[in-house]
Amino acid sequence: MSDILKSMRSYLEMEKESGISEYLFTSKPKDVRLSLVKNGVSHCQKCPLGKMRKNIVFGSGNINAKLMFVGEAPGHEEDIQGMPFVGEAGALLTKIIEAMGIKRDDVYICNILKCRPPQNRNPLPAEISTCIDYLYAQIDTIKPRVICGLGKFASQTLLNTEMPISKLRGNWHEYRGMKFMPTYHPAYLLRNPKDKKLVWEDMKKILEILNG
Repeated sequence: MSDILKSMRSYLEMEKESGISEYLFTSKPKDVRLSLVKNGVSHCQKCPLGKMRKNIVFGSGNINAKLMFVGEAPGHEEDIQGMPFVGEAGALLTKIIEAMGIKRDDVYICNILKCRPPQNRNPLPAEISTCIDYLYAQIDTIKPRVICGLGKFASQTLLNTEMPISKLRGNWHEYRGMKFMPTYHPAYLLRNPKDKKLVWEDMKKILEILNG
């Protein structure tokens, strides 16, 4: 409940900054709500990453998606293009999605952080805590049926746990009334291709829910 209230407060503050003083939160279409959140991200300078970025990397895909993928942070290519998962790891994620019989445009993809950490280093706790409200707002707006956490940082952050991804993956978790499936990050699979079969097992479990 505290996370939901925090997310709503952040959203309303962004609307206020946009000059909107009278509104009904639930009456706004999803695209309008996400546009306002994105506008808040584009002006965000709450942490040093805001001064280093070339572009914000907000998210992409179907705003009515039943499946959302959440990664950790943008990389070099994402920072240049302003789109999530467009580098080598992104190409692998696209192949995974298509192997599920789904078009990439039919899912929604985003990250914990909306700006690239220098040298693609891991997100810092302070950066995550500063940026997380934007992700909460995306999730609360899209309301997917299933969220797939890609890698350690996305999964541990949203599940509020320090359990290693090797223990989390492959098991269903509950997240705000939605199904949450942690799995390995595509970048990890590029370094450890033998574990692709484990990720495919996780994707099959997701398909069972989506098709059920």
